[in-house]
Amino acid sequence: MVNKGLLLVLSGPSGVGKGTIQKELRRRIKDIYYSVSATTRAPRKNETEGVDYFYISKSEFEDLIRTDSVLEYTEYCGNYYGTPKKEVDKMLSLGKIVLLEIETCGALQVIEKCKEAVSVFILPPSFEELRNRLTARSTEPPEVVESRLEKAKWEIEQSVKYQYRVINDTVENAVSSIIDIINENRKSEE
Repeated sequence: MVNKGLLLVLSGPSGVGKGTIQKELRRRIKDIYYSVSATTRAPRKNETEGVDYFYISKSEFEDLIRTDSVLEYTEYCGNYYGTPKKEVDKMLSLGKIVLLEIETCGALQVIEKCKEAVSVFILPPSFEELRNRLTARSTEPPEVVESRLEKAKWEIEQSVKYQYRVINDTVENAVSSIIDIINENRKSEE
């Protein structure tokens, strides 16, 4: 039997450790494909085309929207961000696990459109721990941290719309839980 692909949607609030978790999943699972988003913003220093984002023009992105060629998208600070369908569909047809690490609004769009998607919301052990993680990064001023925490409250409320909720108390525990979820959903397809 050909193994049908699995669309895995991973999201959660800023600072919860999504990036660390997805990197570890990619290291441990050989047939995982990390979906790279498209954006209309200019690349930043140290960003690579096709690795960090696909950088396209606003008119190209609007063509993707008009032709229903994006799984999800949002506009933020005058730029579009979203997941092109073409490569996701191709990798799913090859039996790959396609990993979307996306923000909550985009994830909710995918959950609505793709009933077969497996959705996982990453939660912090506590709200105070989330505050500590965001503060410890020392990458943003206190008012930005507070803004992220306010958004996190709404995002955590949305977690009930996901199939699974995983607490990131340690990366190892979170990754093991997600691997169990993947295995469970792959078996149910057979």
